[in-house]
Amino acid sequence: MDLNQWFEKGIDPDAYIESMDENKENLLHIYDNFTPPENEDFIQQLAKKDLRVIVLTEDWCGDAMLNIPILLHMSEQADMPVKFLLRDQNLELMDQYLTNGKSRSIPIFIFIDKDGNEVARWGPRTGKIQQFVDESTKKLPSKGEEDYKAKAKQMYLFMSKTFRDNTDFWQDVYASIKSTIEANSDL
Repeated sequence: MDLNQWFEKGIDPDAYIESMDENKENLLHIYDNFTPPENEDFIQQLAKKDLRVIVLTEDWCGDAMLNIPILLHMSEQADMPVKFLLRDQNLELMDQYLTNGKSRSIPIFIFIDKDGNEVARWGPRTGKIQQFVDESTKKLPSKGEEDYKAKAKQMYLFMSKTFRDNTDFWQDVYASIKSTIEANSDL
């Protein structure tokens, strides 16, 4: 399938959000509380590009919970349609967008033009957030230790709460997506 066909296969943002079980409340919290920059020239230029976005994601993903609301604001401002595909049901596409050539990390945002050509890709997280995740995971005991599962669960809850509440992270995601689009689409 080409990217236009993948886009057509996707579901609309409202349908995706309604289907969520795990991170819906936190995603909506970020969406409701994030304020994108206003009257930004970037958004006006983006709207002229007539792009669309394919989002590879899963409900359980904390990075998706953080990044998707930021993208949705950007897409609404620029009148840029977004469709969602679940990673685990669309491995043929996911495997074309592996992180570091090996990991099915999500979310992945694929920006395409009207002809279905990839213009830019973004994801799964910003450098600043990767550093936060790396620092958090360094504190975990090794996987063989008996308290690993409990400590990992605590860490994921802490990370999820931080993603939900750290507005600096929200701004970092916006800036990163913007930078990626600008670098790849002649804006």
